[in-house]
Amino acid sequence: MAFGQAVRAVRTEQGIAQEELASLAEVERSHMGKIERGEHMPTLALILKISSALGISAAELMGATERNLRTDTETSGGV
Repeated sequence: MAFGQAVRAVRTEQGIAQEELASLAEVERSHMGKIERGEHMPTLALILKISSALGISAAELMGATERNLRTDTETSGGV
């Protein structure tokens, strides 16, 4: 879910529709929806395509994912 949250946050911040991002990343819109909802964990190749379509580095996208994971852990009473 953390990766999908990061993708959705960057996408909406940039004003890109989910369908447009899917097209730019060369994936089906339904697949992009599953990624954003955390129903599918993308491969490294797909992470690279998505980050490129968003115009950011994969490292930036993974950094946002890590922050989401930390936030999720803290709010759920984890470590």
